[in-house]
Amino acid sequence: MKNYLLPFLLLSAVSLIAQNNPIHYVNPFIGTQRMGHTYPGATVPFGSVQLSPDTDTIPMFDESGKYVPEVYAYCAGYQYTDPTIVGFSHTHFSGTGHSDLGDILLMPGVGKVQLNPGTADDPDSGYRSRYRKENESAEPNYYRVLLDDPHVLAELTTSTRVGMHRYTFPASADAHLILDMTHGIYNYDGKNVWTFLRVENDTLLTGYRTTTGWARTRTVYFAIAFSKKIKDYGLQPAQQEPYRGFWRRFDQTHNFPEAAAHELRGYFRFDETDGEPLLVKVALSSVSTEGALKNMQAEVPHWDFDRVKREGQDQWNHELGKLRVDMLDEDEKTNFYTALYHAYLGPTVYMDVDGQYRGLDQNIHQSTGFTNYTSFSLWDTYRALHPLFTIAQPSRDGDMIQSMLAHYDQSAQHMLPVWSHYANENWCMIGYHAVSVIADAYAKGIRNFDAEHALEACVNTARNPRFDALPDYIRLGYVPEDKSGNSASKTLEFAYDDWCIAQLARELGHTDINEEFMKRAGSFRNIFDPSTGFMRPRTSDGAFVPGFDPLDTHGQGFIEGNAWNYSLYVPHEPEALAELLGGKEAFGRYLDSLFTMTLPDSYFEKTEDVTREGIIGNYVHGNEPSHQAPFFYQWSDRPWRTQEVARMIPPKMYRPAPNGLGGNDDFGQMSAWYVFNALGFYPVSPGKAEYVFGSPSVVSAEWTLENGNVFRIETRNQSPAHVYVEKITLNGLLLERPYLSHEEIMRGGELVFYMAGKPVK
Repeated sequence: MKNYLLPFLLLSAVSLIAQNNPIHYVNPFIGTQRMGHTYPGATVPFGSVQLSPDTDTIPMFDESGKYVPEVYAYCAGYQYTDPTIVGFSHTHFSGTGHSDLGDILLMPGVGKVQLNPGTADDPDSGYRSRYRKENESAEPNYYRVLLDDPHVLAELTTSTRVGMHRYTFPASADAHLILDMTHGIYNYDGKNVWTFLRVENDTLLTGYRTTTGWARTRTVYFAIAFSKKIKDYGLQPAQQEPYRGFWRRFDQTHNFPEAAAHELRGYFRFDETDGEPLLVKVALSSVSTEGALKNMQAEVPHWDFDRVKREGQDQWNHELGKLRVDMLDEDEKTNFYTALYHAYLGPTVYMDVDGQYRGLDQNIHQSTGFTNYTSFSLWDTYRALHPLFTIAQPSRDGDMIQSMLAHYDQSAQHMLPVWSHYANENWCMIGYHAVSVIADAYAKGIRNFDAEHALEACVNTARNPRFDALPDYIRLGYVPEDKSGNSASKTLEFAYDDWCIAQLARELGHTDINEEFMKRAGSFRNIFDPSTGFMRPRTSDGAFVPGFDPLDTHGQGFIEGNAWNYSLYVPHEPEALAELLGGKEAFGRYLDSLFTMTLPDSYFEKTEDVTREGIIGNYVHGNEPSHQAPFFYQWSDRPWRTQEVARMIPPKMYRPAPNGLGGNDDFGQMSAWYVFNALGFYPVSPGKAEYVFGSPSVVSAEWTLENGNVFRIETRNQSPAHVYVEKITLNGLLLERPYLSHEEIMRGGELVFYMAGKPVK
């Protein structure tokens, strides 16, 4: 009897451990192959340090100045199928469509020191190493790999502002560590503006690195501490420096305690005869090396690697464990918790432990009463990630808004962030979607920011005469294509943002502002062409641009999409959109065509951020502009189709594999879409405190909210074949509307979906 019970008891114990530790369901390798652009390394929720392996560095331009598109594959510094690792750097974006960061790279070695990275084709020519996939593993806040060439076991973990390395060298090895301050992601000639390093004593280094690029001026200060004494070291510029006396007056390449150059690399030798691993702590700061040291002392004053790993994983279990789900199978549970994990990778904390941070004006500021954050990929994340935060992370979301308002206060343009990181605005993508995040948070009761100041910032941003054709948009009611490219996309996104400003103004009692921006919010009507049935770019004289192809993604007035997808971008007035397209029946036919038509690859093969893997019919899920489209069936004559499509998309776009994402994760937006969709509802119109119902894939969910309430979701008759919703009850009462309010979630209670195999028409 006991022999039969033992396997069952062991399985039950494993299940209980996993239930109490949701990190067991997270696979950081999901999205690290092809276009997911995620990284597998160690970090804590919203952590300042993202300590991860980099597998290659490809320049953005070749010697003739020709664009090299392969750099796009390395936005996160890592591709799962690459056979070599160049080292471990401390800053990474997750899932973005552009490259930067990759600061302060370390790489262990033995024997002969090589101060250049080598190449993927010839790793022996540098400090790069081969590795095998079976010797690599990752989990939240922990990464490990056995490097074949030096035969060193590398392990990584982090606190919020400190990365910790553990290197186990072969016995009696001539061990050394490479520090490469020239390395970076999207690393081209001239990106490094200046590097500086001091050897403070035989276990401590300090310095900084200033770069240009996507962030035009970005400085990262650091402090590096070793668990063993340095016995020998050397520092060298990566290229010939112009004569300034300081390299020739002394022999500064060997055991000289300071160096400054455009690009610095160094090596540090250690005595490994004791057989103990070498531990390294790297603390970062945007303020000073003193700030980096304070961060290290406050967060990791000890040398216990396993404690840092455990404390970081406890943070992940706490955050992920607030939302406990049961799914139909283990793969879906892996998908869910990995999506939630990716959603909590950013924005990232951007201040020292004492609250100081570098502002957009490049001065040092003091955060008072809020945590300052950076890396706002707003064209992506306003759609679902920030709405997810309004439920799961409301205090953080309010702090992020305060960070955006600080950005506005420090901006020479008097603008809220568009796509900002590391005290820089890179002006990437279109719209001014910080206003959506602000309006959505206020509509949902988040009040830990100055709402009047926020409205001022929203209005001044939307009236800025220098920004992206706004004067023409305000004058004409649309952006003219002959004055600004991608004009139809801009008109549609400006109109939605203007609606958000109008909602905030109405809530705060500013009737004049509400009326001004509600008028602007209707601008989508000005580019609708009834003769074609699509949104379409116009020129300054009012004429529609000729040569229109609604399937083409190039030269048609749209960015990263075509007219079929972008014509649905009216999230604030879906009823009006349905009427424009001919009424409910015509709207339903339009949506059906979008999801079922077949297109040749030529329509998408040259479009950045749009790949065949992310397309269903002509619906582009691998990019953001049409993420609300599956839920628009609710305004058609066939609302049950939302339920079909909501369950059809995830198996195609989200799989528990390195190449499992259908597009860039875009700092958590793709993942947040999945989380909402799995729970059975989606924020179609951020700025409105409502969520439109879809079809849940969870068996059950229990959400412990920040206010102490618990919101539960149950599904009856759940199965892969039961994708239709027969009825929905909230706290035992039948719901006869297609949406759930934010207040109903935050009060706690129980939402029950009754699932069926046939649609309820």
